[in-house]
Amino acid sequence: MPLPPPPPPPPPPHQPLFLPKPIILPDLLLAVLSVSGLFVGPKNPHPHATPRSHSLCYPPPTNRRFLRPTTTTINNNTAVSQNLDFNRAHNFPTPQSLSDWLKPRLPSDSLSTWGIKPGTKNVHNLWLELADGETSLADTTPPVRNLEVLSIRVIGKNNRVLIESYQELSDRSIRKRGRPLSEKLKTGEDIETAIKRAIREELGSILYQINGSAKDGDFDKMVRIVPNSYEKRVEQRLSLSYPGLPACYVMHIVDAFVDGLPEGEFVTEEETEYGDSDDRIASEAVTVRKHFWKWVSADSESIC
Repeated sequence: MPLPPPPPPPPPPHQPLFLPKPIILPDLLLAVLSVSGLFVGPKNPHPHATPRSHSLCYPPPTNRRFLRPTTTTINNNTAVSQNLDFNRAHNFPTPQSLSDWLKPRLPSDSLSTWGIKPGTKNVHNLWLELADGETSLADTTPPVRNLEVLSIRVIGKNNRVLIESYQELSDRSIRKRGRPLSEKLKTGEDIETAIKRAIREELGSILYQINGSAKDGDFDKMVRIVPNSYEKRVEQRLSLSYPGLPACYVMHIVDAFVDGLPEGEFVTEEETEYGDSDDRIASEAVTVRKHFWKWVSADSESIC
């Protein structure tokens, strides 16, 4: 009898089928867009647009509580916030504390020349500038003195401009100037207010003498700002007042007419440079006693 056929072999074990995870298109696009957003900034809708000039009739107010950075790009918010945080944290209680902080950060022996070298100011002056909100210091090595300066081109007859040729200081030294009337702006001071204050402080003595005006005279009638003459720029240079200390100046430049000034050279006296400051500290500062003025041609190279 024949043998029965062998049973069929058992089927191979079932192999599970592994499929790659499906790619969800929206998720992928979102990931790509998120990464690309790190490298591609928003486009300027007007790539060739130039900053709008400010009319002198409406000059922008300045707020010294927000410091200007120490580069010509004055919209560097990082530099502003760093300087602001630094000045909040460092309140120098005395000129000596400021001197101690400056000494290791300035070139060797430069601080010792302040107030000694003719035409320079001393650490008391810088302390008063900080206390009055006229100046701020960037926490760098060396530190950078940041300030806003108003420059007034006083226009006279025959296309001439008034220039301060030099100053006589309280230590009897002479400080060369060769520039239009200039004054540091105070915290929160708008341009038009600063113009009248600067003219009152530096030219007031001669105006009162010639015009017989009381000190509360109507400066609105004596001072006329030239419309649309406002200009703003940033300058960086070493400070002549404080050797070894770099400075960043935000310059606000305007033209103005001032009635009642002499047509030739003249001298004015500054009554008090630090009238609202600590008298004890102000007495140690180097102050301006006299301003010496002259008229030059508006095209003169001596105007800076």
